[in-house]
Amino acid sequence: MCRLWTGERIGESLMRQASVAENPDFQVIDSTFMKRVFYVFAALALLSVAISLGGKSLGRSIAMAGYTDDTTLRQVVMGNNVIAVPANFIRFEQARRDGIASRLDLYLRYPEMDGYSTAARDDFNHATTKKIIFLSFEPRMMSRDMSGRFAPIYSALIEKPGTPGPGGTTIYAFSEKSGYLNEVLAVAERAGKDPFVARCLSGPSAEESLAPCERDIQVGDELSVTYRFPRELLGSWQALDAAIAAKVAGILKPGH
Repeated sequence: MCRLWTGERIGESLMRQASVAENPDFQVIDSTFMKRVFYVFAALALLSVAISLGGKSLGRSIAMAGYTDDTTLRQVVMGNNVIAVPANFIRFEQARRDGIASRLDLYLRYPEMDGYSTAARDDFNHATTKKIIFLSFEPRMMSRDMSGRFAPIYSALIEKPGTPGPGGTTIYAFSEKSGYLNEVLAVAERAGKDPFVARCLSGPSAEESLAPCERDIQVGDELSVTYRFPRELLGSWQALDAAIAAKVAGILKPGH
């Protein structure tokens, strides 16, 4: 019985060997299958590397939350002006390029007057005191800036007398018919010049805004810059206005 069972197993083995010898395609199919397995694993390995690299890139993008610490100088053409500014000053990602633009929005820290960086992360995320200034360059739409509009326009829209404000300013409420709802006008006299003038939000709107005050000035060749700032900086309006004018003069190249 044992000899018979052993003989049967030997016979089956010989038959399998003979079948393989008679069917050479069996080995070819096996080799093709192994190549396919290899290619699948190779593709999975490459996909894993791509996901890892992409995840790191996406993670950095999320961490930056739209900011950039890239200091590459961008040259933005607006009318007959060139605004040469580092990319980390430019507020919106799609605007961080060279070329022609109808508007350019910047943001920076005060009083450092610099753009986003790792060291400045908390300031730009408003985790510290409010100190971010927003600037918008646009073609000039009015013949006078905000200071120049006080006498002919704003003075007729405010209720007098005003109340004392920070830094020697006077705060005026707008009349109901002025159209400036939930806003006040901050005015400060300047020797030999039109007064400093800024509009500020009031009430709950002011509390919710990161930069509730705004002022516009004329710069370059037919350009206007509107800068928005925290109300806490109203008390140092002289230094703030001078810093803005100096920064704009440093990045703006008119007459090209």
